[in-house]
Amino acid sequence: MNTEKEKNDLGTKLPTGTETTPAYVVVSRELFQAAVAQASQVAEFKDRLLRAQAEWDNSRKRILKEKEDAVRYAGEDLLERLLPVVDNFEMGMQAAKTATDPKSIALGFEMVLAQLQQFLRESGLESIEAVGHPFDPHRHEALGHHESAEHPEGHVLTQMRKGYKLKDRLLRPASVFVAKAPEAKQAKKH
Repeated sequence: MNTEKEKNDLGTKLPTGTETTPAYVVVSRELFQAAVAQASQVAEFKDRLLRAQAEWDNSRKRILKEKEDAVRYAGEDLLERLLPVVDNFEMGMQAAKTATDPKSIALGFEMVLAQLQQFLRESGLESIEAVGHPFDPHRHEALGHHESAEHPEGHVLTQMRKGYKLKDRLLRPASVFVAKAPEAKQAKKH
C-alpha cells in the first residue's frame, strides 16, 4: 500500500526511511522582505544589548572607582578644616622660641587649644563629663575605687583621662576612679 509520504513529487515510490529535501524553496517577495526586516531588527536588538551591557559594565567600574576614592579621601574635608589649627600651633611654637613672657606663651597655647576644641565640637566630637555622675560602664572605665564620705557610692570621684563620643558612638571611655563608702560606713551596714 502506497502512502503519500512514500511518493516523491513525480508520484513514484520512495524507499522506506528516506526523506528528500528540496534543492530550493520558493518564497514570496513579501515573506522574504519580512524575514530580512526581522533579521535587521534582531541585529539592532543585539547591538543595543551589547551597548547596554558595555554601559552597565562601565557604570559598575566607575561606581567602584568612586567608592574607592571616597574611602581613600574620606578625611580630606576634616583635614582641610584642621589645617588652620596646625598653622596657628606652628606660629605659636615659633613665637615661643623668642618670647620672654611665659604668660603670653600660655595664652597663645590656650587660644590654639580653644580653636582645636571648637573644630572637634563642629566635627561632632563631644567630651564625656564624668565627675559627679553615676558610674556607667558604657561610658566610663573604672581604674579603681576611693573611699569618699562626700560623694555617693558608685559615682565618679575623679577623672584621670577624658572620654569622647563622636555623635552617639563612644570613641574612648573616660578613665575614672569611683567613690565607695568609707570602711566605717560599710561596717555599720553589715
